Amino acid sequence: MTPDNGRSDLIARCAGLLSAAESARRPIDPLTTSYPQLNVADAYRIQQANIELRMTGGQRIVGHKIGLTAKAMQDLFDVSEPDFGHLMDTMMHAASEPLDLGELIDPQIEVEPAFVLDRRLEGPGVSIEDVLAATIGVRVCLEVIDSRIIDWRIRLQDTVADNGSSARVVLGSQLVPPSMLKLDDLETELELDGVVVEKGNTSAILGHPAKSIAWLANRIADFGIALEPGHIVLPGTCTRSVRIRGHRWIAGRIAGLGEVRLQLKGNPSVARQS
Repeated sequence: MTPDNGRSDLIARCAGLLSAAESARRPIDPLTTSYPQLNVADAYRIQQANIELRMTGGQRIVGHKIGLTAKAMQDLFDVSEPDFGHLMDTMMHAASEPLDLGELIDPQIEVEPAFVLDRRLEGPGVSIEDVLAATIGVRVCLEVIDSRIIDWRIRLQDTVADNGSSARVVLGSQLVPPSMLKLDDLETELELDGVVVEKGNTSAILGHPAKSIAWLANRIADFGIALEPGHIVLPGTCTRSVRIRGHRWIAGRIAGLGEVRLQLKGNPSVARQS
């Protein structure tokens, strides 16, 4: 057996720190500060360890999310490809129910299209055309991201280990077949308390959001897994994310997909810390 030079202990230690931080809603120092030897491969192992822990506790994988799809974000993190995380059933939040920010640490909001699959996508070799053929429909989506790392002082390894900073997913009611949309040219808006704070176009998601999902299907093939029928896949946002502490209403709009609105209540955990 080839020794892992203590890597397994590192993975277990970091996974435990992130899991405890999420449960207690108290952020920790960046893993990359505490453990500078941490690499991206380690980070995905940490993510997987906590996903397996969630599944042992009865949670189900319902999809995936993709991040770092915009070139500006890749430049910021000095990477040449996106990253990904898992979506669990416990992350899905109904738009009809207010979201209690007290369940979170320091949440931010993004608006993006959500692809709903009705066929399996298994890499390698998945193309944009394959993604569109496997997609039963697309919804407008609000993704609430949250970092278990204090003040979002993250490097790539930190966010990958932290399951792509995933928190909650809120889907719009309209499910539109991809054939009815020009998915690479949809105007997008993010509104907080009646004020539009971000605008963008889905062309900023790797040129076409389906390209992002094709990348994911091919990337996770390296781990021996695939995107399954019924999965929800978030290809990334075309606007900046915005902190939502102190706000009470969010709306996300994408041309052709309509609007999703979400009421907020309470205050995130960081608001109570000093």
